[in-house]
Amino acid sequence: MATVNVRQLDDNVVRRLERRAADNNRSLEGEVRHILEAAAEDDLPAKRTSFPALAARLRHETEGRAQTPSEVLIREDRETGHRVV
Repeated sequence: MATVNVRQLDDNVVRRLERRAADNNRSLEGEVRHILEAAAEDDLPAKRTSFPALAARLRHETEGRAQTPSEVLIREDRETGHRVV
């Protein structure tokens, strides 16, 4: 098995990892191993959906529903006192 060293890790990150490890009844090393294994199993490219495919799916799912024009929503929001700064 390989060994990985992580240098210059922020103390706050280590404390949070230690708390997480304790919550999961694992050592710090065991918790970090678990996190890395889970991250390595994630097949991100396979999960990514292209924008056109996502847009087409959303159009299909919302077909026939009444849509409120964005300018109406913005006007309502401004009239209630919400402002973006």
